[in-house]
Amino acid sequence: MTRVLKSERRGPASGGAAQSAVVFVHGYGADGGDLLGLADPLAPHLPDTVFFAPDAPERCSGNPMGFQWFPIPWLDGSSEAQALAGLEAAAVDLDAFLDRVLADEGLTPDRLALVGFSQGTMISLHVAPRRATPVAGVVGFSGRLMQPDLLAGAARVKPPVLLIHGDQDEVVPLSSLPEAADALVAAGFETYSHVSKGTAHGIAHDGLSLALSFLRDKLPGPHAAG
Repeated sequence: MTRVLKSERRGPASGGAAQSAVVFVHGYGADGGDLLGLADPLAPHLPDTVFFAPDAPERCSGNPMGFQWFPIPWLDGSSEAQALAGLEAAAVDLDAFLDRVLADEGLTPDRLALVGFSQGTMISLHVAPRRATPVAGVVGFSGRLMQPDLLAGAARVKPPVLLIHGDQDEVVPLSSLPEAADALVAAGFETYSHVSKGTAHGIAHDGLSLALSFLRDKLPGPHAAG
């Protein structure tokens, strides 16, 4: 049964109808509001873009104040089978949420981009290739690619991907970036990557600037200069 994700919505800075959409996908133990603030530096340069930041479908067992997309065995004592089942269930939920955003905003999939952080990157990289029609792109901060050996066979579409990771990340190791990039390239994805120097498990200014450039390039429509 598909769970309906709750989300905040921030309308286009132009005040007009949305010409594109960005969906922020938060990390383990956080919530949508955690990432919605990223709209502040992005919106002036993407004035016709609407921003969404849904809460994951489950309360986080490691942090009951936040949410999780799926269990993490080494953090919450769940099994690998439970983690995989949780991933698959949440993928259905997120996929349905993206469809709802497109329908509500009157947009086609090529006008929607995903921006994930940590576990949000993991589920975004799982969902986007398995959709029937490609989204405009996926930005993945500080995450990893789940089941990289299955990607080539599972991918129905191949949206462009930008991976960004801090070299001081002690939560998700930096090695996750080349592992994901190698699998994506091998499967035929247009893939870009960047390492933020001196950055731990977070989003640095240089990474956010690259994400903005990527979104401006991949989302159709006019964008503000700068």
